[in-house]
Amino acid sequence: MTDTASLAEDLVTLGLRPGATVLAHASLRRVGAGPDAALAALRDVLGPEGTLVVPTFTAGNSDTSPAYRERTRNMTTDQIKALQERMAPFDPDRTPSEGMGQLAEAVRCAEGRVRSTHPQTSFAAVGARAEELLAGHDGDCHLGERSPLGRLYEAGAQVLLLGVGFEVCSAFHLAEYRVPEPPRRTYRCVVLRGGVGRWTAYKDVDLDDSDFGALGADFEKADAARPDPTVRGGRVGDTHARIFPLDEAVDFATAWLTGNRSRRLFADPSQIAAGFLH
Repeated sequence: MTDTASLAEDLVTLGLRPGATVLAHASLRRVGAGPDAALAALRDVLGPEGTLVVPTFTAGNSDTSPAYRERTRNMTTDQIKALQERMAPFDPDRTPSEGMGQLAEAVRCAEGRVRSTHPQTSFAAVGARAEELLAGHDGDCHLGERSPLGRLYEAGAQVLLLGVGFEVCSAFHLAEYRVPEPPRRTYRCVVLRGGVGRWTAYKDVDLDDSDFGALGADFEKADAARPDPTVRGGRVGDTHARIFPLDEAVDFATAWLTGNRSRRLFADPSQIAAGFLH
């Protein structure tokens, strides 16, 4: 296993600096480090003025997610009703993230961490700007301007991909809100209100990460052709990592999505199954 000091050295070589604000996605299995060592290395490099943000998404409280559809595929109507009655509401203080990895859970459980309150697409953060960046996450805005992504864009944050590709780059979702007339759909989930779980439904942008790999490849290619590339790559632990400015990635993605996605019409929006929540 890679130790904290070695990880910190690799992160500095990659381009992470004290005082930065960074949105991180990681596969610690590929990094070859435990969550405690990885979190300690990131915090050591960022220092007291830096901020680390991670996605702590939750799909288990929704009946419009791919995971729910798979789980209920062969259930009877009565079985589905019973399952819905048992589904736990989102609690920002207790609900674990799902499928976000060990680093996300380490941040979510860290002392002094802040977590945004969206019941499906929350973020957690530690550091100097954690509260400022995660406050006021609008309940009907997954990943748009009224989410932490909008504030990270304004804050000049960086994106750090540790052992993962652009396919999981959540910052690209902000661009989906910025294309002309983005398609929208209905989401449903159970939330905690007055100490009781209650179902709620809301309309938001129809999120789709199925082409993020191609988008990221084109972003990296276009950046490499510039006289002053801003995407930096290198080894961190046992794996390849990238770091780049979030605002430049979102600006490129907005133009790319506008030009590469045709208007899509779905007879049944609930059957969209790209990615995690969608």
